[in-house]
Amino acid sequence: MKIGEFARAGGVNVETIRYYQRRGLLIEPPRGQGPRRYGIDDLDRLRSIRAAQTAGFTLEEIATLLALDMADRSAAQALANSRIAALDEKIATLQTMRGALVRLAEACAAEDAGPCPIISAFNPIGVA
Repeated sequence: MKIGEFARAGGVNVETIRYYQRRGLLIEPPRGQGPRRYGIDDLDRLRSIRAAQTAGFTLEEIATLLALDMADRSAAQALANSRIAALDEKIATLQTMRGALVRLAEACAAEDAGPCPIISAFNPIGVA
């Protein structure tokens, strides 16, 4: 496959392929007589990268996963546990943010006199 076909088959754009190559996640095929060609192994690797991203792994973590021996369960599990902890932290932060917005929205819905607390919270100088 040429790079455009490869990108489409993997559900990404050409620049993503090039970026992954610069990061060392994908190997750039050698140039022969014509354009570089990608094979099914390259596509499997690209799909693995995309699946790992969907699971929340960073590109750095994906590079580590790709370099692991298939039998290195403890290292893979440690990476997964680390990612789970990071996701739990993000979830907690998002829940805190959501709670603050819910409180502001409820206070704004109250028909009390005075400015809407949402506008006041994000406009500290009082200019509407």
